[in-house]
Amino acid sequence: MMDKIKIVFMGTPEFSVSVLEGLIANYDVIGVVTQPDKEVGRDHEIKFSPIKEVALSHDIRVFQPAKIRTDYSDIVKLNPDMIVTCAYGQIIPKVLLDLPKYGCINVHASLLPKFRGGAPLHRAIMEGEAKTGITIMYMDEHMDTGDIISTREILIANDDTVGDIHDKLSVIGKELLLDTIPDIVSGNINPVKQDESKATYAPIIKREDELIDFNKTSLEIYNQIRGLNPFPVAYAMLDGKVMKIYCSRIKDNIYTTKKCGEIVRIYDDGIGVSTKDGEIIITEIKVEGKRRMSVKDYLNGIDSNTLIGKVFNED
Repeated sequence: MMDKIKIVFMGTPEFSVSVLEGLIANYDVIGVVTQPDKEVGRDHEIKFSPIKEVALSHDIRVFQPAKIRTDYSDIVKLNPDMIVTCAYGQIIPKVLLDLPKYGCINVHASLLPKFRGGAPLHRAIMEGEAKTGITIMYMDEHMDTGDIISTREILIANDDTVGDIHDKLSVIGKELLLDTIPDIVSGNINPVKQDESKATYAPIIKREDELIDFNKTSLEIYNQIRGLNPFPVAYAMLDGKVMKIYCSRIKDNIYTTKKCGEIVRIYDDGIGVSTKDGEIIITEIKVEGKRRMSVKDYLNGIDSNTLIGKVFNED
């Protein structure tokens, strides 16, 4: 019986939750592997991963090896029929790849071989891609290089944020995995090797990726802002303080000779900033020490004329 297949699931962030819940509803999930707990805040409060929270709520055993490359004996003892991973965060060792009779299957949030790596959702939007999707693949010893079993794509709208795409692909990942597992078990699949000549990479977002460079084009900046909204959020410095920037729009047919990063206009709902090829209008922000708010609300609390001529990221 299909529902008797024993599965070990490996995942960590919120994106993986829908996938795990789909497996729990349809198969025998005998163990969950996730990243070690983290200490957060000044009080060093222990925070569980979203996946650990789900596993514990279903009384499923949880394993949290710091280095799964060497600490995998507990998983071997479970002797699963299949291992499924989704945004786990560590490379799986060969001993585990070779363990289950139906293989190690990965749910990856891009159309491989494009955007291999840890931040495919962010990078697809930041690079202005028109589409993305989910790839179900066999895992190998390298990062996202295994044979492709199935894919499903969606269009990226011009105003989609990484939060929008995250929520859409999380559900699609679950649906495609549940559609694909019966074919894997029955052998009704034709895995396809990835075309290495088309491979691109999506490295984890670092702090320097979040800082807006106004010397770029308005479109590049617009894509960066929506590709980092709502996490981890793009930012710029103004008057020595961090201004997180959640939303913006591009002002068409405007070109300015002002310095890139200079505030050149004030609108009813936004702050116009000079860019390499024109102007971008910032419409939603969080100023250091304050709540997230629309720029319209922000402007109501200050003398907006004092902003004209100020330059972002200027020492």
